[in-house]
Amino acid sequence: MSALPSPTSCSPGEDAPPETDTLSVDCGLKPAGPTPSQSRFQVDLVAEAAGSEKTTASDCSSVAAGDGAEKVAEEAKGRFRVVNFADPRSAASSPDAAPTEGVQNGDTVMSEGSLHSSTGGQQHYHYDTHTNTYYLRTFGHNTIDAVPNIDFYRQTAAPLGEKLIRPTLSELHDELDKEPFEDGFANGDELTPAEEAAAKEAAESKGVVKFGWVKGVLVRCMLNIWGVMLFIRMTWIVGQAGIVYSCIIVIMATVVTTITGCSTSAIATNGFVRGGGAYYLISRSLGPEFGGSIGLIFAFANAVAVAMYVVGFAETVVELLKGAELIMLDPVNDVRIIGTITVLVLLGISVAGMEWEAKAQIFLLVILITAIFNYFIGTFIPFESKEKYGFFGYDGGIIMENLGPDFRGQTFFSVFSIFFPAATGILAGANISGDLADPQKAIPRGTLLAILITGVVYLGVAISAGACIVRDATGLEQNSSMIGDLTNCTDAACRLGYNFSSCKPIDGFESSCKYGLHNDFQVMSVVSGFSPLITAGIFSATLSSALASLVSAPKVFQALCKDNIYPGIASFARGYGKNNEPLRGYLLTFGIALAFILIAELNTIAPIISNFFLASYALINFSVFHASLANSPGWRPSFKYYNMWVSLAGAVLCCVVMFVINWWAALLTNVIVLSLYIYVSYKKPDVNWGSSTQALTYHQALTHSLQLCGVADHVKTFRPQCLVMTGAPNSRPALLNLVHAFTKNVGLMVCGHVRISSRRPNFKELNSDIMRYQRWLLNNNSKAFYTPVVAEDLRQGTQYLLQATGLGRLKPNTLVLGFKNDWSSSDMKDTEVYINMIHDAFDFQYGAVILRLREGLDISHIQGQDDTSGMKDVVVSIDMSKDSDGDSSKLSSKATSVQNSPAVQKDDEDDGKAPTQPLLKKGRQSILYKGSPTMPLNVADQKLLEASQQFQKKQGKGTVDVWWLFDDGGLTLLIPYLIANKKKWKDCKIRVFIGGKINRIDHDRRAMATLLSKFRIDFSDITVLGDINTKPKSESLAAFAKMIEPYKLREDDMDQEAADKLKADEPWRITDNELELYKAKSNRQIRLNELLKEHSSTANLIVMSMPLARKGAVSSALYMSWLDTLSKDLPPILLVRGNHQSVLTFYS
Repeated sequence: MSALPSPTSCSPGEDAPPETDTLSVDCGLKPAGPTPSQSRFQVDLVAEAAGSEKTTASDCSSVAAGDGAEKVAEEAKGRFRVVNFADPRSAASSPDAAPTEGVQNGDTVMSEGSLHSSTGGQQHYHYDTHTNTYYLRTFGHNTIDAVPNIDFYRQTAAPLGEKLIRPTLSELHDELDKEPFEDGFANGDELTPAEEAAAKEAAESKGVVKFGWVKGVLVRCMLNIWGVMLFIRMTWIVGQAGIVYSCIIVIMATVVTTITGCSTSAIATNGFVRGGGAYYLISRSLGPEFGGSIGLIFAFANAVAVAMYVVGFAETVVELLKGAELIMLDPVNDVRIIGTITVLVLLGISVAGMEWEAKAQIFLLVILITAIFNYFIGTFIPFESKEKYGFFGYDGGIIMENLGPDFRGQTFFSVFSIFFPAATGILAGANISGDLADPQKAIPRGTLLAILITGVVYLGVAISAGACIVRDATGLEQNSSMIGDLTNCTDAACRLGYNFSSCKPIDGFESSCKYGLHNDFQVMSVVSGFSPLITAGIFSATLSSALASLVSAPKVFQALCKDNIYPGIASFARGYGKNNEPLRGYLLTFGIALAFILIAELNTIAPIISNFFLASYALINFSVFHASLANSPGWRPSFKYYNMWVSLAGAVLCCVVMFVINWWAALLTNVIVLSLYIYVSYKKPDVNWGSSTQALTYHQALTHSLQLCGVADHVKTFRPQCLVMTGAPNSRPALLNLVHAFTKNVGLMVCGHVRISSRRPNFKELNSDIMRYQRWLLNNNSKAFYTPVVAEDLRQGTQYLLQATGLGRLKPNTLVLGFKNDWSSSDMKDTEVYINMIHDAFDFQYGAVILRLREGLDISHIQGQDDTSGMKDVVVSIDMSKDSDGDSSKLSSKATSVQNSPAVQKDDEDDGKAPTQPLLKKGRQSILYKGSPTMPLNVADQKLLEASQQFQKKQGKGTVDVWWLFDDGGLTLLIPYLIANKKKWKDCKIRVFIGGKINRIDHDRRAMATLLSKFRIDFSDITVLGDINTKPKSESLAAFAKMIEPYKLREDDMDQEAADKLKADEPWRITDNELELYKAKSNRQIRLNELLKEHSSTANLIVMSMPLARKGAVSSALYMSWLDTLSKDLPPILLVRGNHQSVLTFYS
């Protein structure tokens, strides 16, 4: 795209000439909005398009397309690129005018790192003085709404490109008087510490060495799969299993590795792959629990595999030295010396950098392929001198003889277990995923092609060896004295003039011959055209596998350390150099390998290593099945040649092969994986990778929730599902903890929070609170949900919650409130609201529960949650700075205090909120008031704080007293039963109190005992109260009369019209008629309080039937007086009333 011509000048009122067909740069005016350093949008002021004739004149200097572009581009790095708008006064901006080239090419918003430059290097910024908003040219329209762009979806910086931040919804939607620009990430794109580190590495890794699919994956996988087994065990396998079974063994192993390769390809193409290989693939698919456990053992397995391959190399060298009589000390110590020297050389190659290591791998591959071709060429060149060793060239008789098996001390599966480790190594390329230029293309291509090529070569070796080599040979020259022996000889060698029948073992004894497929591990050297090349091939196979493992182990371990899943290993996450080489990991791997080389007893550890690799393969296959089963929209691999059921079959096959190879090693592997899984699950690392485990959890929750909707309620499956009006969850810990005691692992618990606002609600803050308080609940092991609503008053908000809370059958059936301790001193309108909440719960067929503590429930003023600043302008003020039970100072009658009723939070004028602090810990004495750093807690608040924590600690020996006076369906009995079954309450016995008649006490006790035994509820005692209806004490009656005195209507002291008007305005007032009508019920509450003090004053908890008040007949003041009188001056008391539907049954 061509650069825009430089404008010449700007003069007052002068229109841009229409024929110039260019965009002019605004001159001389500074932006009134944020400066470039303050906002993601850089702007200049634009003269108003219409209505102004007098404008400031200034000259514009020319801007060169080159240097100016670089300067502006550097300024706007990481920001939006904003293009100029044509001046509305110019002819070019008219509807009929053809759009300029600059406008056409400038429509798309692009990043500095994008492939398509949008402005040719120049950027023009504008500020609109009409609306005080920022504009960006998109499709030729004035808007900051951005077009789709890959840079919005990045998580890291270079080398792939700069991350851009798209306009937030608030920037596009909020009112113009608000500042819409806030730095931050949208859509949960915040980077984890590991991702930030990766971003930093990416930004610093200019000029790193990256490999393509051939050098990075194909070569490594082929070298790792073509192990030493190809040269020294493949011919022996053919001798044992025959050509047919050998091919079946190779095909079986190839099927397992092919399925795993397809699964690896599917995971690798489902998004950008970073370094870490198998660990990265499994952890990002199945989560940190499986990924962390496999990552550790996979890195360890690779480290020990280095020792295995190096010892294999050293043993071959020692054999050559022994043949040349050049043994240094003794065979065992020579293996240690040569192994140590070898691993030091390999370490040097690895530390030198991936480029040197790749060159070494290419060199070793050339030797290996040359050795393989050397063998195949040798099969077509038979020599008479080789016939005595069993090699005769391709012969039909030999093929027929070798087709079937000839197991000597082996079985099909034991031979398979010996071969299968030769087929492993398919993850060699994936393990260096961070060093691949394009892992999504390289891993599928290189891995699958390597499996195909190596599988074909293994089959070729099996068939060719079985077609031209006999199973047994003496190694002796044929002479004339042996010709007569050929008459009784029937083997294929007999037709060729050799009798090797003496080699066959008799009665289980080993063969006495040293040559042939069965007896000579080095028979490929005999067949080959040039035998030293086979030795070189063995060296190449062992060294290349050792080098690949030496590189893989630190890379995988480095990725594991970066994620900080295990403690104490973070230091190994650091990388060095332009390739971020894990030098510390190399040294650790070297130490582990050297230790096992010096031990030199690898026959025992070898099966465990094979099982570690197989466990990784099994989990990779299971990852694909799991991700497909979860049906997550995020599972979209570009590699389509996979099937979830085939992957599951691959996982099962890997597990079967583990036990076939070595059953005790398989068990040990499973125990190690399970132990690490349990540890990581217990630790709960703070990572969120969008794993398929999360997706499947959601899928199952959705499926089961829908299934529940189709199942009718049954009394046996009833669970208390509570809507607990806690307000902020940490403001009423006693209420939260007690309800949690009988809902944990039993029923649903929802913490309801009504935020009263007479203004437009701040929904952004509401969403923030949802995340904050839900995390607080999770961190405090409270199995509950947090649901806030915004409403004009408490009752309206509670009605919203009663109607809308829950999902399907996961819906509350019980409303739990804190007792309103300050009702007598607060505005009676709030008491009316509180009582109507209880009526609403019954209208919605909810049960109702009220908890009362002497000290109160709300501790938000101690924690500094409340913020009363700015509330003077709010219609209804709320004082949350003190508890009415604990402080003598009261509010005026116009103020509202609901600290012990469901929490209400006012929206301040400036929406300012103090951050919620964690719950205060036990034993902390020096707690200070918010805003008063020198004022310690007073005595009342200290008692309140201690009372709020009483349900967190273990309850000592005591009682839970159940006053089951009225049958509400059994909820009054079920709740204490559930509480008493919890660990903290197990030392508390249940005592049951019921009402009865004096002359039927024994009968009533037996009847209740029978009912409780049928309900299978243990109890320690049953007390029948025959004196409930006895007249209360006179002082108790006087106290009640004094309590209700301020709330009487006193209609006898005024005319009827005035009385009716007052009752209409203040419906909570108590009429004389009402007081007389419910006198007996009032006396019963007074009497029950006396009995409670007599029988249950030492109880840990009292659970009592809540008295009901008929809606419209009993005033709020009278009902509140009943509740207050009944529950005052007592231990913690729960007033319970179910919805009169049975929640207990004695039928099976």
